[in-house]
Amino acid sequence: MVFLVSDEVKPKSGGPHMVVTGYASGMVECRWYDGFGVKREAFREDELMPGDRRIQDES
Repeated sequence: MVFLVSDEVKPKSGGPHMVVTGYASGMVECRWYDGFGVKREAFREDELMPGDRRIQDES
């Protein structure tokens, strides 16, 4: 599945809802707020699934 910048995603293994912020070295860069600060991490695309909101749904 191809995710666009600003799509909401979440890890298939469970975890927080995150926002896609970019792509680098074949990885999907994501950010989320954990209650204390903004966290960021890169994931392989096959590790993620769509969250509740996608940019295409808003058009």
